[in-house]
Amino acid sequence: MSGGIDLAAYGLIAAGRRPVIPGEAPRSVADVLARGLREAPDEEALVGRHARFTWAGLDREVDRAAHALLGAGIGPGDRLAASLGNHTEIAVAFLAAMRIGAIWVGVSHALAPPEKLYVLRDAGARLLLADAATGDQLAPLRAELPDLEREVRVEPGSADCGWRALVAGAADETRPALEIDPFAPAAIAYTSGTTGQPKGAVHSQHGMLLPGAVAAWQGRTHPGVILGVCLPLTVLNLMTLGPVFTAQSRSRLVLMDRIDALGIAAWVRQERVAAFTGVPTILHDLLTHPDVRPEDLSSLTHPAVGGASCPEEFKQLYRERFGREVREGYGMTEAPTSVTSTDPDGPPVPGSVGRALPHVRLRVEDDSGAVLGPDEVGEICVGGTDEGEWAGVYIPMLGYWKRAEATAEALRGGWLHTGDLGRIDADGNVFIVDRKTDMIVRGGSNVYSAEVERVLHEDERVAECAVLGIPDRRLGERVVAAVRLEKAGASAPENLEAELREHCLRQIARYKCPDRIVIVDEFPRNAMNKIVKPRLRELFAD
Repeated sequence: MSGGIDLAAYGLIAAGRRPVIPGEAPRSVADVLARGLREAPDEEALVGRHARFTWAGLDREVDRAAHALLGAGIGPGDRLAASLGNHTEIAVAFLAAMRIGAIWVGVSHALAPPEKLYVLRDAGARLLLADAATGDQLAPLRAELPDLEREVRVEPGSADCGWRALVAGAADETRPALEIDPFAPAAIAYTSGTTGQPKGAVHSQHGMLLPGAVAAWQGRTHPGVILGVCLPLTVLNLMTLGPVFTAQSRSRLVLMDRIDALGIAAWVRQERVAAFTGVPTILHDLLTHPDVRPEDLSSLTHPAVGGASCPEEFKQLYRERFGREVREGYGMTEAPTSVTSTDPDGPPVPGSVGRALPHVRLRVEDDSGAVLGPDEVGEICVGGTDEGEWAGVYIPMLGYWKRAEATAEALRGGWLHTGDLGRIDADGNVFIVDRKTDMIVRGGSNVYSAEVERVLHEDERVAECAVLGIPDRRLGERVVAAVRLEKAGASAPENLEAELREHCLRQIARYKCPDRIVIVDEFPRNAMNKIVKPRLRELFAD
């Protein structure tokens, strides 16, 4: 069930390569609860708004859920999709999927119905766990999902919860007798589309274990620490940095179901959360909201920042509140998660996103594939380190689901080609200079221009369009668009911008929709007749 990925050509399966993570780390996500069960079975492991689990209780619930999924016809290689909020049900379902060798597909709540339809159809999901909002959105589209055999409604805290009934009906609390291959496809993470449609990055259980194993090896996590997750667990990177990460370190995980400043402050105060990862916008609001009191955050000592670069104003706020530097990093869905990190206790290196984590090595290539020297700018490429304890352990994504050509391009030469332009200095500090792909980072969420442009082009009045990001102090970037109408010189209807925005809102997630749309008579172009987007930014100057 490799979804068209030629694993043999990539060399993971054919060569029999089975790298072992150093130390006592579990060999699969299916076994990730072992440390908590062994060392502290009655210690609290997972906390949500409607349920709390000890390590032993969580293990029993995951086994019941695994049997429930098997009873529903989901087995090894089958795609199990979920579109849920941050509640214990999504963590339990994910861990259960890993125990039966199913392939997990997170479907973001924020996506518009056509986007959710695309992900489910592309992945060939057989079962969907959905809350009422997602289920109702997709109901009129079910005829377009021939592979989807069943939908289970998940309403946390409700007696009518379909998932609760399904799991309760599977009373067996024993571990399913299935052999799990930690190097087989285990999850698909959909990225925003560089060519108009998302691609599914496929990851193994081995790959998802690496971030937590590296953190434990570095001493950055400790048993009993209370960690929170406020960003959506439908994002695979967050599932990796949430349930998988905390189980490896025997930390308690608090699932925050709100991302506003007051909601996060309430979770931190009530559960004594010590650390969580947020995008700069979230932490900025938390540190500046007038109704968030210092005592609300007294337990919060190590919040991390990811998903977007940090403006200096935010870094100063962070220094004043926590007395240390922001820990920044660089990563991507295909890695998975971070491949570099700064040292918050060391002297800051202005503009750097840190150095390579111990399990990876980085290099910079030019357009011909030649490796460049220190401080030369080219495409950043990621591979496994060949030195020390972590030599040969790293494996990036297995490939893109059902996209052999895109897989071959991204993983050519045995290196993950990121599409980002950067440089590495003589001390190993990494600097991101630009993106080869036309991507906007709005509040920590990636928006690819091509995807938004595809939707705008669906309006027959639009002859050409260009979507770009403009700087924003709070969000980092905002999405804007310039549009040329089909009829040259035609005057735009008074409500055209509103109509185009409404069309976008029906087709793509709200955060991807342009905040402003301007009509132009013609576009600035280069010698190859391509639109020169940087010259359009002056149209949006305030």
